[in-house]
Amino acid sequence: MARVALVTGGTRGIGHAISIALKNSGYRVVASYAGNDAAAQQFQAETGIPVYKFDVGNYEATEKAVQQIAKDVGPIDVLVNNAGITRDTMFHKMTKQQWDEVIGTTSTVSSTSPARFGRACAPANSAVSSTSRRSMVRRARWAR
Repeated sequence: MARVALVTGGTRGIGHAISIALKNSGYRVVASYAGNDAAAQQFQAETGIPVYKFDVGNYEATEKAVQQIAKDVGPIDVLVNNAGITRDTMFHKMTKQQWDEVIGTTSTVSSTSPARFGRACAPANSAVSSTSRRSMVRRARWAR
């Protein structure tokens, strides 16, 4: 049986490419997204990769999604921690709210998602590898 890989932010941009590459390498891939329903549905239709909408910055939402993914596809073996947001404007024109959204989401995802996903996946005894855009690599393995 193929290993299950979750790509956060996996329906667009770099995440889209990672999702396709993992699928082509034999993984059962699932992709998460936060808000663009039309893009996610188009991605799923074109690739056959199931998509799950949830906020990776929210512990409860992450835990619930991991449980649903495990039920639908199987326990997560590989996590690609790709999710992040941008607010396309010049730095000096960003509002405080835009800044807080970008820094809050990106920092939270990069620094705490491995722990969130690790804890959520631990009951399934799955190994989780996490790589964020900031090249932070964390690994956790649980004995069976």
